Amino acid sequence: MSKFTENYIANFMNELVAKNPGEPEFHQAVREVLESVAPYLETSPYLLDQKIMERMVEPERVIMFRVPWMDDKGEIQINRGYRVQMNSAIGPYKGGIRFHKSVNLSIMKFLAFEQVYKNALTTLPMGGGKGGSDFSPRGKSDAEVMRFCQSFMTELQKHIGPDTDVPAGDIGVGGREVGYLFGQYKRLRDEWSGTLTGKGQTWGGSLLRPEATGYGACYFAQAMLATRGKSFEGQTVCISGSGNVAQYAAQKAMRLGAKVVTLSDSNGFIYDPEGLDEEKLEYVFTLKNVLRGRIKEYADKYPQAQYFADQRPWGIKCDIAMPCATQNEIDADDARKLVENGCYCVTEGANMPTTPEAIAIFQSHKLLYSPGKASNAGGVATSGLEMTQNSIRQKWTREEVDEHLHRIMSDIHDACIKYGTEEDGYINYVKGANIAGFLKVANAMVEQGLV
Repeated sequence: MSKFTENYIANFMNELVAKNPGEPEFHQAVREVLESVAPYLETSPYLLDQKIMERMVEPERVIMFRVPWMDDKGEIQINRGYRVQMNSAIGPYKGGIRFHKSVNLSIMKFLAFEQVYKNALTTLPMGGGKGGSDFSPRGKSDAEVMRFCQSFMTELQKHIGPDTDVPAGDIGVGGREVGYLFGQYKRLRDEWSGTLTGKGQTWGGSLLRPEATGYGACYFAQAMLATRGKSFEGQTVCISGSGNVAQYAAQKAMRLGAKVVTLSDSNGFIYDPEGLDEEKLEYVFTLKNVLRGRIKEYADKYPQAQYFADQRPWGIKCDIAMPCATQNEIDADDARKLVENGCYCVTEGANMPTTPEAIAIFQSHKLLYSPGKASNAGGVATSGLEMTQNSIRQKWTREEVDEHLHRIMSDIHDACIKYGTEEDGYINYVKGANIAGFLKVANAMVEQGLV
């Protein structure tokens, strides 16, 4: 790295932190992109003159609002809602809504910033945004969730639309929540439009949308493994999380011949040395999606499985690791354990689940490692396909959607190889994804003028 690049990164980050204090997740996301892009900027003075990176880190719009609602006891509750509309250079803002107690402005900005690059990588015309609330659906009745969603959408509907901003689901926002949100939007706006994605199959949803992020991560991993003449067949896979992404990543990995041995939630993880099968996975679907239980109950039902409270699964021996839970769930100690235990491929299904220190360890040992903006783009890609189907008033078959998804993930992998292959032949997927996404958005911004 040249002295110019080092100084540029240091000065840029000092200004960013001073301007955005107390937002560590946002700082981390920007730094990761900047370290890839800054050397390219050094050779592209016109982008430096246009201050493209300085403009990219500043959201076009940030909306924060109060969300009052009444619980089943008749008590008034107050939460905070967010929508960060980060960049619309290549299309309407697109990104999920997250309902989780950890939600704050820093997390919303980091997710929105990541979304800009992720959406650009899909090649679909979608800008980047993200929204959510510090409300947690866990332990709430259906009626309470509905009342919250209706209050949340009463404000959000003023700022979204099919050609402006198209939200989707994320952590804590599944089919139930999207249904309540869409119903309130339609009620207030008196229109049926594809303003939200992840909708039910009978009212505009796309086939394969629930599976898309997990399946897409596996398709990306397939492409990574192929660069070393390998596949999922016969490989042991550790997966974190037990929600939508983890469930379908497990399903696809199993169907591609792998043995999936772990799942987790915020309380701990289960290790099943025999591996999951279709029956066990069906139990997980019921446990998490219908009963809304905890992953510990898996070990109660299947005695051969062990439950580890308050731990993450990265100490379990595996060939492939797929973090599919939340941000910063693999730290440097976890990374060292994975390397020591023979893991050679890490494919992110979550958003920024690996700390910078852990990424450095993976790359120094030449592991196959993909950032979430590349390997978990299948979800938003299929949301984009849902938008297309809504616009043309058609519904594609499962096979058609799967074909589009597989192609998009393959194209993203090709872009990472194009921009991320280093002199020794090692594919730096972080560098490749960041530069490919950056160039598409940057060029659009330059061509549209100073806006």
